Amino acid sequence: MHAVAIDFETANERRDSACAVGLAWIADGRVVRREARLIRPPELRFSPGNIRVHGILPADVAGQPAFAEAMAAFLPDIAGGLILAHNASFDIGVLRAGLHTAGLPAPPLTYLCTVQVARRVFPDPAGCGLAKVAGRLGIRFAHHDAGEDAYACAAIALAAMRETGAADIPDLCRRIDLPVTRIAGGPPTPPRPAGGAISGRALRGVRAAAPAPPERPRFTMRGSTGNRYEVTLEERGGTPFLRCTCMAGRHGMRCRHVKALAAGDVTDLLAGDTADLARIFQAIAVAERNPATL
Repeated sequence: MHAVAIDFETANERRDSACAVGLAWIADGRVVRREARLIRPPELRFSPGNIRVHGILPADVAGQPAFAEAMAAFLPDIAGGLILAHNASFDIGVLRAGLHTAGLPAPPLTYLCTVQVARRVFPDPAGCGLAKVAGRLGIRFAHHDAGEDAYACAAIALAAMRETGAADIPDLCRRIDLPVTRIAGGPPTPPRPAGGAISGRALRGVRAAAPAPPERPRFTMRGSTGNRYEVTLEERGGTPFLRCTCMAGRHGMRCRHVKALAAGDVTDLLAGDTADLARIFQAIAVAERNPATL
């Protein structure tokens, strides 16, 4: 059975919001192939925290293929092999959720979590996060780039094979008494926010809140010349809209600062409670169904 390491980056708290995937194939005791793709998620809503992690912006993926197209060439190897992932429950969840949202059945999957491998073969009080294990093993990579993370995951598995004298990944599992996980194919449960995430709690608060919250979130944005502008969520006739203090905003136009927040691009965000962005996104979604309000 061949092994392929996989890593996903997501746009927001939803497991079906993959915006990048990386893969690294293992054969004959080495990485023999590497691939990376950007993915256009079902909605171009990028949470600020996710952007800070991987640096991917809505504009980067707007013209990229959706999940089913991006993953089509890789699914036969994924379904027919042993998947490796660091914190595998997350990446397998993203894979299955992406297929579910695309209307595709999930194939039977066999996977191994390299966090668990590292805890058995390379234990350390500092922990077994990807960057920490790779650093201890001298594996050089650019963290939170999906292709680089997949490579690091594969390299950790290969290092564990060398450390234990294992002939392949299945033999490694036997030597460290770590069984692979197998899950049946079929439709997964509907995508859901990751439990405990800040953005997930923010969205749950939005769903539980009244449609028109009394407070008015305010954000400070940096202009192209370094000026600061205030973007505020307001209401007009009961319909939410974004007002900016820049020249275009003062003339009633939908300026680039408003467009950036609507797309989840926080590159020029200088100040503001990012938890309020969930409310902004919901308000924009409502307003965009009635373009006359924008």
